[in-house]
Amino acid sequence: MKISKNKLNLALARKQWNQRDLRDNAVVSSQTTLNINKGKEVMPATAGRIAAALGVDVTEIIEQEE
Repeated sequence: MKISKNKLNLALARKQWNQRDLRDNAVVSSQTTLNINKGKEVMPATAGRIAAALGVDVTEIIEQEE
């Protein structure tokens, strides 16, 4: 599952958070946030934790498959 960098950045802006805030609140590693920024896939549970920390549905931050 890929998280869209653009959608993630919009959600971060809404919360007025930076990457560190995301990492701390979603309880994910620095490596995970780096992987997201590199466009790598994450586990569904990780995407769920990130979405929950941001207060959004996971479908709002993932890349849509075509």
